[in-house]
Amino acid sequence: MATTNETQPEAKNAEAEGEEGTPVKRRLPLKLMLIAGAALLLVGAAGGGAYFFFAGHGKAEAAAGGQTKPAVFLDMPDVLVNLSLSGSGERTQYLKVKVTLELPDQAMSAQIQPVMPRLMDAFQTYLRELRPTDLDGSAGLYRLKEELTRRVNAAIAPSRINAVLFKEIVVQ
Repeated sequence: MATTNETQPEAKNAEAEGEEGTPVKRRLPLKLMLIAGAALLLVGAAGGGAYFFFAGHGKAEAAAGGQTKPAVFLDMPDVLVNLSLSGSGERTQYLKVKVTLELPDQAMSAQIQPVMPRLMDAFQTYLRELRPTDLDGSAGLYRLKEELTRRVNAAIAPSRINAVLFKEIVVQ
């Protein structure tokens, strides 16, 4: 029996050393490998994100700094119109609008001055057809602004303005 016990420890040593007498390599636990891989991925993503953020940020500042133009505004004459009424028994309501045009450059101001009567006619005819309910809420004012911008751009085509800005809107 003594010989049997002696062979078992030798078998264990042979397994630990491998068949050729070299030690067997132990593998790292799967959990440790996953944590190390995730950490490496996180560091790489953070470094790449920082590179793109700072590299793109410098280019955007340089592009914006070189192309900034001062805004050019042109005041239109005040417009006063009576609004359309759906029933004959209602009292007359008036709309007073003060408008400023935002232009892309100063040269556009010289192009608009000769066609100012056409612009005023476009404003008058459009505003005259509005009903008081058309101006309700911010959506109504947004539609009014977009329609006036469209009409100005149609009158001065092929040139274009940036926007129609309201200085004052009064409904009485």
